[in-house]
Amino acid sequence: MERNYFSILFFIKKTKLLKNGEAPICLRITVNGKRAEIQIKRSVEVKKWNNTKECAIGKDSKTLELNHYLETVRTRVLRIHRELEQDNKPITAEILKQRYYGENETPKMLLEVFKEHNQKCHALIGKDYVLGTVLRYERTARYLSEYIKENYHLSDVPIKEVDYSFIQNFEYFVKTTKNCEQNAAIKYLKNLRHIIKIALVSQWINTDPFAEIHFKQTHPNRDFLLEDELQVILNKQFNIPRLEIVKDIFTFCCFTGLAFTDVQHLTSEHILCDNKGEYWIRKPREKTNNMCNVPLLEIPLKLIEKYKHHPICEKKNVVFPVPTNQKMNSYLKEIADLCGIKKNLTTHIARHSFACIALANKVSMESIAKMLGHTDIKTTKIYAKVLDRTISEEMQILRQKFAV
Repeated sequence: MERNYFSILFFIKKTKLLKNGEAPICLRITVNGKRAEIQIKRSVEVKKWNNTKECAIGKDSKTLELNHYLETVRTRVLRIHRELEQDNKPITAEILKQRYYGENETPKMLLEVFKEHNQKCHALIGKDYVLGTVLRYERTARYLSEYIKENYHLSDVPIKEVDYSFIQNFEYFVKTTKNCEQNAAIKYLKNLRHIIKIALVSQWINTDPFAEIHFKQTHPNRDFLLEDELQVILNKQFNIPRLEIVKDIFTFCCFTGLAFTDVQHLTSEHILCDNKGEYWIRKPREKTNNMCNVPLLEIPLKLIEKYKHHPICEKKNVVFPVPTNQKMNSYLKEIADLCGIKKNLTTHIARHSFACIALANKVSMESIAKMLGHTDIKTTKIYAKVLDRTISEEMQILRQKFAV
């Protein structure tokens, strides 16, 4: 463990004089820029205090006794610091203060609480949590660990020491060191805030360091395919099996709105037939566990039938032989080049395209939200685009009405 910057300072509070006219004496402990104050229950006349020497002025018995007591306090704090160093334990101003007051209970440490929280979440995967959420919590804890080591030279910090500055600097860390964009950084901050809420409810801390922090998410322009671009991909024939498979999976997602991880885990059990003979996908989303209800059109139904007896599908009991997301995105770039599409095709563009094409064909926002598995229509509005063609068609009414 790297050596901490550590100092102690006796000072008087001139603005908070006692009834006898004397100023209370306090001890300030500083470790790596963080402070904690100890009330030593002694006081002195303001004119008899030497700020430079941190002691009382005079040789009378009262003054000598006071200065001796101050030295005893100093020695005690130094001993506590030395013992913590020898035991290779975390050293903070708050820990030294607690040890001085005889509080033997070890303070709640941020990463320890985070680790315990993540272990509980892991045990509840499939019940209260989905795997993706737990992995993001674990990644947040890992980033916090790296941040604490880099900025505080410690393996952990007490939750009580998480303040506004700690949070702001952590945000800077994930944006610079981890190269996270604004929205990704906010996700990590929200995960940290979740742990802080646990600490508040458990009364491990008294104030919320997130009280004055407000998250501002950005809404980037998302690419999507127009109907004619999707038609180009549909009509394109590939002789390379891997490209044909990726094309079919991408097309299926364009007609169902399924995210990559959802189509990857899609099984025949998720394909249901209603009393009208129409087929539906009814599947909880891997990300949120919200139910998706998507009617299957002719094209996705034919694709399901096409891979019904594929060796990988039979072995894994899945609908499609989905490769990794990395391979999918790599092969989609090849497909885009071969189809003359200038957009950066990714698996998620299929989901965007589904929402936009459905909206352009007069499908209501509420229906699109239900098919995408959104509980809040505001989320759907991020995906859905008002197409130029839609604007033109709606303005045609005004053109006709006000034609000269």
